[in-house]
Amino acid sequence: MRADRLVSLVLLLRQRGRLSAATLARELEVSTRTVLRDIEALSAAGVPVYAERGRHGGFALLPGFQTELTGLNHDEALALLVAGSRRGAQAFGLGSALASAMRKVVDALPESYRATAAGAAQRLLIDPETDLLARRQVSEEVPDTVVAEVRRAVFAGHRLRIHYAAVDQPSKWRTVDPIGLVTARGQGYLLATRSGADRTYRLSRILAAEELPEPARRPERVDLGRAWQERGTRFRTGGDQVAVLARVNPERREDLVGTALAVLAEETDADGWLRMEVTFQDSRHAEWALWHLATNAEALAPQWLRTSLHARATATATRYGEPS
Repeated sequence: MRADRLVSLVLLLRQRGRLSAATLARELEVSTRTVLRDIEALSAAGVPVYAERGRHGGFALLPGFQTELTGLNHDEALALLVAGSRRGAQAFGLGSALASAMRKVVDALPESYRATAAGAAQRLLIDPETDLLARRQVSEEVPDTVVAEVRRAVFAGHRLRIHYAAVDQPSKWRTVDPIGLVTARGQGYLLATRSGADRTYRLSRILAAEELPEPARRPERVDLGRAWQERGTRFRTGGDQVAVLARVNPERREDLVGTALAVLAEETDADGWLRMEVTFQDSRHAEWALWHLATNAEALAPQWLRTSLHARATATATRYGEPS
C-alpha cells in the first residue's frame, strides 16, 4: 500500500508541479504527517524532490525527472474497467484506486499528448453530483474494509458472512453465496443466494463482512444484467405494494414515473391532465411521492391516501397560518 502511495505522490508532482503538503494529503487521502514521511522516504531513495518555503511553497521534483513506475496493480486495473461510471467505482470502494490508475495512465502518455489529453479532460464532465436544479445525487458511504472483503469473496468465488441491517429489522449475521456486484443510481448492491434463494443486499447496510474459505455455491457464468432485471421485476410485482390512481399535470409526469415502481395504466383527461395508475413500494412511499408533487397531482384512490394527504396539508396550513 505504501509503495503505491509513493508512486502516486511522484506522479502527482510530475503532472501538476509544485503542490503543498495539504494538497498532497487530500489527493492521497492521508494525513499531512504521512505526506512528510513519504517525502523523506523518496529523498532517501534518491528521488529528487525538494521543498520550497514560503506562502506559496510546497514540494516539487527537479525538472526533467522521469520514472517508469507506471504499472497498474489489480485494484487499479479493475477500477479502469468500471470507470464508465466514476460513481460506480466509488460505490464499489474503488474511488482512490481509480484516481491512482488515471494518474499512471496520464504519466504513461507520450509527453506530446499529455498536455492535450489533460486539457481535453477538463472540457468533459460526466455524471456530476448535482443536476441543473442543484439536487444532489444520492450515494451512500460504505466502509472500505467492508466493500473490499465483499469484493474479494465475489472474485474468489468464496462464501461470505455478512452482518446485515435490513429495514425495520434487527441486524444479524448471515452466510451467503455471492454472485456479483451492481451499482444503480449511486447505490451499490450485492447479488447473492442464501439457502438456494435469490437475495439482494444493499452494500451500505452491510455492517461487517468476512470472506469464508469454502467455495460459493453458484453457477460458473452469470448474466448480471439479466439477473438484475429479473430481481427488479420480482420486486415491483411482489410484497406489500400499493396501487394508486392519480391525476397528474403532464409537465410533472416524469417526476411521478421516476419515483413509482411501475405504471399500470395511463390516459389523458379532457382537460389535458393525465390519469395514471401506478404502484409504490408501500403506503409511506405512496404518500411521500404524491405529497412532493403538491398541487400538480391529485390522488383519486385509495381513500386512505386522500385522507392522509388532506390531514398533512391541513396541519401544514395551520402551522403557517399562525404568526411566526
